[in-house]
Amino acid sequence: MPTPSLTGSSDTEDGCPVPEQIEKRLRQWGVEKNVLQGQHEADRIWSKEGFYAVVIFLSIFVIIVTCLMIIYRLKERFQLSLRQDKEKNQEIHLSPIALQPAQSEAKTGHSMVQPEQAPKVLNVVVDPQGQCAPEIRSTTSTSVCPSPFKMKPIGLQERRGSNVSLTLDMSSLGNVDPFVAIPTPREKIAMEYLQSASRVLTRPQLRDVVATSHLLQSEFMEIPMNFVDPKEIDIPRHGTKNRYKTILPNPLSRVCLRQKNITDALSTYINANYIRGYNGREKAFIATQGPMINTVNDFWQMVWQEDSPVIVMITKLKEKNEKCVLYWPEKRGIYGKVEVLVIGVNECDNYTIRNLVLKQGSHTQHVKHYWYTSWPDHKTPDSAQPLLQLMLDVEEDRLASEGRGPVVVHCSAGIGRTGCFIATSIGCQQLKEEGVVDALSIVCQLRVDRGGMVQTSEQYEFVHHALCLYESRLSPETVQ
Repeated sequence: MPTPSLTGSSDTEDGCPVPEQIEKRLRQWGVEKNVLQGQHEADRIWSKEGFYAVVIFLSIFVIIVTCLMIIYRLKERFQLSLRQDKEKNQEIHLSPIALQPAQSEAKTGHSMVQPEQAPKVLNVVVDPQGQCAPEIRSTTSTSVCPSPFKMKPIGLQERRGSNVSLTLDMSSLGNVDPFVAIPTPREKIAMEYLQSASRVLTRPQLRDVVATSHLLQSEFMEIPMNFVDPKEIDIPRHGTKNRYKTILPNPLSRVCLRQKNITDALSTYINANYIRGYNGREKAFIATQGPMINTVNDFWQMVWQEDSPVIVMITKLKEKNEKCVLYWPEKRGIYGKVEVLVIGVNECDNYTIRNLVLKQGSHTQHVKHYWYTSWPDHKTPDSAQPLLQLMLDVEEDRLASEGRGPVVVHCSAGIGRTGCFIATSIGCQQLKEEGVVDALSIVCQLRVDRGGMVQTSEQYEFVHHALCLYESRLSPETVQ
């Protein structure tokens, strides 16, 4: 056998490897085995990380979907709760209000309120021709007056239909279907309340109730607003003449202008109502909205047609938004067929008086225009003194113009400040004549004639403050 090479670079003659070569090959095999084993371990590690990543992703996805479903369910429950609350607020409640009998010797002959008699209510009956006729009947209850529904406090935006109301809904104009006013049970209950609600206050009671504002607020919330559905006014395109879409004239008492064109029903329309005065005197006032640019001629036509001796304006021309347009001239102006001349201006502390002469053809009318500017925007005045003085001046002019037409009163919508002025005027006459006042009955009467008169509980309180101030100036001998 030959001796193997020390270098290990050759095999034996019979082909068998030498020990060095065997050892070298074993080392190579070990390296290859470790490499393959490392690759397998790397594959196993990658598979575990991928599995964990997929599990984590799916878990997060399930959590997100679950949260979204929970939020959606909560939203549905919240909306359902809001709808239920809204429906509850619209339900009819019959909560009684105790009527307090008058504790003074009021007149029974021509008294505006007669506590000893059972109140009367009005049922609206529709005859076969579709005409609504009031039917008066006496109730058997003398101490309880049912409330048609509870009302939430109304903010300024809600009660005027928001300032967006100034943008007219032109899509519905000219598409007014014939409408027959068939009162629903809810409307009948509201009308019965407005016709029968009463709380007569003696002079001491008036002073006491002014000090308890929460009672006045609760009493005010019981009074139905008696707003008008637009479908009740069967005049195409009447919306073009309304400053606010939700403030409309009650059809039974609205002022109708003399028709200029027999085929144009819109020419007879103006957003104004006749208002009864003290002791139910017909057409004592006209409550109307502030004239718009396209209704100024209608306004002056109404003043001329009704032979109104006085116009009372209780608003500025602009308070954040437009409240009324400047509808009178500086010296002379022609509005339709009516010529208006300003012959004198008298600046007072809280209002401006203009003496006007209206001409149409050879006929003339003298009109006094009172512009009261001291009423703050969205509030009630701090003092009732200026409004009370305005009321006394207007009443003096009205008495001096006996035999002429209604006093025209307007603010912006023609229901809030306008209602306060008219309610105060009627209440002061009642205090003077009878020594008692029934502000609740007065406001209800106003709302029968024009929906929403005296808009807020703050205004209702203000009316009582003005009446209390007037009462404090009355001597016992003044009451007739």
